[in-house]
Amino acid sequence: MSVETRIKAITVPDIRARKGGEPVVCLTAYTTPMARILDPHVDLLLVGDSLGMVLYGLPSTIPVKLGMMIAHGAAVVRGASRACVIVDMPFGSYEQSPGQAFRNAARVMKETGCQGIKLEGGIEMAETVSWLTARGIPVMGHIGLQPQSVFALGGHKTQGRNEADWAAIIADGQAMADAGAFACVIEAVAEPLAEKITGAIPVPTIGIGASATCDGQVLVTEDLLGLAAWSPRFVKRYAELEGLIAGAAESYAADVTARRFPGPEHTYAMKK
Repeated sequence: MSVETRIKAITVPDIRARKGGEPVVCLTAYTTPMARILDPHVDLLLVGDSLGMVLYGLPSTIPVKLGMMIAHGAAVVRGASRACVIVDMPFGSYEQSPGQAFRNAARVMKETGCQGIKLEGGIEMAETVSWLTARGIPVMGHIGLQPQSVFALGGHKTQGRNEADWAAIIADGQAMADAGAFACVIEAVAEPLAEKITGAIPVPTIGIGASATCDGQVLVTEDLLGLAAWSPRFVKRYAELEGLIAGAAESYAADVTARRFPGPEHTYAMKK
């Protein structure tokens, strides 16, 4: 491909500039083949720590390790030529200090080639976000329901359904923006609160179980493809691939059992 026809990659400044404009389309990806499929259709690919549950069958995101995020992040970068790729920082890799966060975030960016990282937290993580962004590491924030705090929250509970809780969550969003985050995920909060945060902070909000008024949306790809046994209320299933995959496997098994596969067209003859 020539320089003139090469696809222009979407950058972190491009995403930030979308505040109040065309919605930012985001999906998760964990592998090279999925990244290649999604890349033409999305602005941002998030290598989420949700891979712990989606790919590894873990009960939560808590056991996910930094090495797992790096391996999958590098795979996604290899499959993306257009979308901005952001990698989640897993639990325990950034909370201790800004220095710890910088060392691990720098490693993620060096070893994956991604364009930035995402971390969970609000006011309590503002110093860390400021430290990272001042040192050239783009950061996406994550407020509202924070899956890495699931045990402290007592489960995956919707946030902000009582207006008395709004001030703290709005302050978290403002703290992320003030610290230099280029965008902020808002997860599983009451719709009016998500709308209020979107209007209050100067960087794009990316909703997941939030509001259509957010500056963008993200979903776990396996959820929208119908590959999850259960999906949250905020998921729209755009396909039901589990049944198709199961049907293909069933047909394959039947063909192998009946010795219909492989057929002559699938085998190699001797050279004449």
